[in-house]
Amino acid sequence: MNEIKINTDFIKLDSFLKWCGAVSAGSDAKIYILSGNVRVNEEVETRRGRKLFKGDVITFDSNEYKIV
Repeated sequence: MNEIKINTDFIKLDSFLKWCGAVSAGSDAKIYILSGNVRVNEEVETRRGRKLFKGDVITFDSNEYKIV
């Protein structure tokens, strides 16, 4: 599991995928999220603007990321 540090109270899901390097562009993040390919805390998430907080676990493309 990759631990990703954020410097704010929360980060939106689409921004997080760019921040951690999982996708190269926001438009890519949008497509993956809307297609149901991203999980937050083991549940499929289709909202780009979902707020993520420290402790949340994001699963995408067989990789897990934990916000610290």
